[in-house]
Amino acid sequence: MPNPEQALKIDIDRHHALPVYLQICERFKAAIAAGHLKPGDRVPALRGLATQLNTARGTVEMAYDILVDEGYLQMRGAAGTFVSSSLPASVLKPAARRGRERSGVPHAKPAPAAGPGHEARPLRPGLPALDAFPRKVWSRIIAHRARSVDLASLTYPDPAGFGPLRERIATYLGLSRGVECAPEQVFVTSGYRASLELILRSLAKPDDRAWFEEPGYFLARDFLDQAGLKLAPVPVDRDGLDVDAGQALAPHARFAIVTPSHQSPLGATLSLARRMKLLEWAGRAGSWIIEDDYDSEFRYAGRPLPALKSLDVDDRVIYCGTFSKVLFPGLRLSYVVAPERAIACFAQLTTSMNAGPPYLLQAAVADFIAQGHFARHLKRMRALYAERREVCARALEKAFGDKARIERPAGGMHLVMLFSNGRTGPVDDVAIVARAQEAGLGVSALSSWHIGARTKRTLRGVVLGFANVADEAEAARLARLLRRAYDG
Repeated sequence: MPNPEQALKIDIDRHHALPVYLQICERFKAAIAAGHLKPGDRVPALRGLATQLNTARGTVEMAYDILVDEGYLQMRGAAGTFVSSSLPASVLKPAARRGRERSGVPHAKPAPAAGPGHEARPLRPGLPALDAFPRKVWSRIIAHRARSVDLASLTYPDPAGFGPLRERIATYLGLSRGVECAPEQVFVTSGYRASLELILRSLAKPDDRAWFEEPGYFLARDFLDQAGLKLAPVPVDRDGLDVDAGQALAPHARFAIVTPSHQSPLGATLSLARRMKLLEWAGRAGSWIIEDDYDSEFRYAGRPLPALKSLDVDDRVIYCGTFSKVLFPGLRLSYVVAPERAIACFAQLTTSMNAGPPYLLQAAVADFIAQGHFARHLKRMRALYAERREVCARALEKAFGDKARIERPAGGMHLVMLFSNGRTGPVDDVAIVARAQEAGLGVSALSSWHIGARTKRTLRGVVLGFANVADEAEAARLARLLRRAYDG
């Protein structure tokens, strides 16, 4: 049986525009995809491969670090470095697409290349740490793409998305979220609203009903309501969406819109039992589940949880992701993973909807991922956000005392502060937030995330972002501002 270390052959082109360390990464990925390297195989030692390639040990080490961050390799101390034993089938079986074709599953042919307000206010939910984004790296990538523009990139972009970006997204989802999908299933959009529009125009019918989390993301709620969907408010508790309540409210709903990894806004994780019950309901009712996986990369206890889509054996889950939370919202880039049975429908509709997001930004994100910056950025942000979350929570607890309780879910980019009842009943969080916004804060009233009129049972509090709170002094200052708004 051949030794995988001997079977691996890496040829380096020193005249190629791609740096040597990235060429090494690509050769490893190609060898894994082709089956020359299998899960559990040991790969060459750093020094040995550096000698073989006649390059610096640091160059090989940089490549190995990227491959480890992206989940392709595992370092086991003195035992050596090995191909990861948990690689998804989509990475190991590039011929999966041909298998679908042989089995008669339709696929899309690639088209020819052709919170209210916009201010970055303090404590605004959903806003990533703009001060920590690697702007120099990003500027260099953008400049390189702009300098190397060719005639093909000057035409209208592929309505479904830039091909290499779709490939990178499919690989990333397989490695980090357990979502096995082909690039043909990935459709790049210009934001979550555009993703919802694509889904509804592809699959919805007039007066369809949909489960919606109560409380739930108010911007999505408003858009779905405007689109004519009849929303059934399904309560959320510490185990996430109450599936039994949903079946009682609307057993034949066409859709269920959920945030299972980090419920928006309360932060609960949908339990495994409820995930299975939700999937069983969708399969039985012939319904669709729209999974909004908006900030699952940021989890502060253990690794990010697998997506609901990773458990989807009946092909009923439509997965939605975004780069707004993990990079920066000015990109306006999101994506949808279409069910295999709906690929052709999605592809046809994207052609009629628009010409796709701008090529330059899509190509730059594809390069950002390919060069390992994306994985490293996520790793840095997890550590930074864990620190900033705790600093912000402590400052709020000190400022509010027994007037409020800070919820600390396992992940996400925002906190929920629940107000205690006053002497005459629930406090008016809408009025408090109005005063806070006048003071320049970007917080949101929790009761406004509920459907319909507020009742005594409606949760009162504020939803606030912590990603841009730089230090303890700033956290204390912002907490005092919010307390003054509370006091009126």
